[in-house]
Formats: sequence, C-alpha cells, structure tokens
Amino acid sequence: MYFDDAAALTRTCAERLGGTAGGQFAAMARRGFRLLRATADGPAATGGCRLGGPALLEPGTMWPESNGVPLSLHAVLDTDALAAWLGDELPVRPGLLNFFHLDPDVPYEEYRLLDVYAPTVCRVIAAAPDRAAERTAPAPARSYPATPVHAAEVTMLPDCWDVQDDDLAFDSEQHWGAASLVLDRMQDLDGNTAGSHCAFGWPDTSHTLQVSSRDADGPAVHLLQLAEDPELGWGWGDAGTLYFTIPRAALSAGDFGRATARTLCC
Repeated sequence: MYFDDAAALTRTCAERLGGTAGGQFAAMARRGFRLLRATADGPAATGGCRLGGPALLEPGTMWPESNGVPLSLHAVLDTDALAAWLGDELPVRPGLLNFFHLDPDVPYEEYRLLDVYAPTVCRVIAAAPDRAAERTAPAPARSYPATPVHAAEVTMLPDCWDVQDDDLAFDSEQHWGAASLVLDRMQDLDGNTAGSHCAFGWPDTSHTLQVSSRDADGPAVHLLQLAEDPELGWGWGDAGTLYFTIPRAALSAGDFGRATARTLCC
C-alpha cells in the first residue's frame, strides 16, 4: 500500500491501528516508486529507467544464462535518478541495474531442461552509466519493446503478508496474528499496488504469501515488482507478478549476485 503524503500515512496508521501498533507499522514504511509509462503529454521519463528494450551492460559483461539458456531483459533502473528520494534506503550507488529473468516462452526443448525455481533463472547486473552500452538479447531470449517510465515517488507500507507477529502489538483474542490486524483494519488500502510496476519500497502480493524473506538484518529489500503487461507481451501465469528482492547486507555491499526473483500468480 502506498501514500503520496508521509504525514497521511502516519495519521492513517494511528487512526486505524491505534497508538502503539500504528506507530510500529508506520515505522516500517519505505520509500519507493510507482513506475508509470512516460508519455509526450504526461510525466517525463526518470533518467534511464525503462521496461524492456536492450540491456545496458559494461564491455566484457557476459549475457546471463541459466543452464545455457539466455535470460530475457525485463527492465533497467537508473539508480542515480532514484537516489535522492531513496536516501539511506539505497546505501550504494550502482548506477544502472539490469533485471533479467528466464522467459517462460523460450522453446520447449530448452525450457524443459531447466529448474524454473533455481537461483540462476534471474540476474540483476549493475553497470556504470558512462561505460554501459546497449546489448540486444541473444536467441532464444525475447526482446520486449523499450518503454521509458516515470518513477513517481511514494511512501509504501508492507502488505499484510510481509508483517510478522513480533512487528506489531495486537490483541490475540481478536486477531490470530499481526497480519490479521493489518488485513482487518487496513483492508481498503491493502494491496492497492496490485497489478502495478513498482520499484523499491515494499512488494504487494495480493496473495496469502510472503515475498520478502528475512534474515538477521531484517526483511529483504524489494528492488522491483513487474506485473502482467499485455502491451509489453509478458506475463507469469494468471495475473502473475514477478518480484526481485535482495538481502539488506548484500545491497549494502553492492553484491547484486545475491538478488533473487519470485513469481506469484492466482
């Protein structure tokens, strides 16, 4: 769930969840972006952010593969253009981030040999803007239409399924867990990024599943959410969504090789 006004987020949390739980939930807010198509008469593209198109890779960077099958480029984020809003939530300046994933429409003979749940089916590759050059996808990977996007600044709260019981104070006689409290009190706001392309902030699942894994450093950082998009020609099952996340320590170290992806569908 996202808010254009951080003050409204804090006020809404307090009104709906009470002083203690509301303050705890508001403290979980993260800055992020809605990714909207840039148009001639609408919002301008944010830096080099776009969906589809060729990859932007430094010389000598190998095109990522999974068991010999090349991955498809789905998006590029220009973190230099996003850094001012993200602040401390982006502890490194990786320049351009290329997001690759195994395309479900690769020819069957190649696809049937792959473990579609293996870590190798996705890659996030950083590139310095002054050294990056366009690289088209080798067959059988697909190339999607290059679509510049505007990154609209928002403040996001986690989906109820990314909240754990020790995150929020709740009455166990009224709610079976913290997720139940959020689902009950925030239900008309919960899931309002469903079907959207988003970056950073929190993922929205609209499913009873947690996307952001946790470790000793807390929930993983959400990098990118890509929804089914008929105009671009991609999808992941029935109303499927693709999520890229990375452990917080890996992001701080600039180790994008530890980024993972997950697809969820109805």
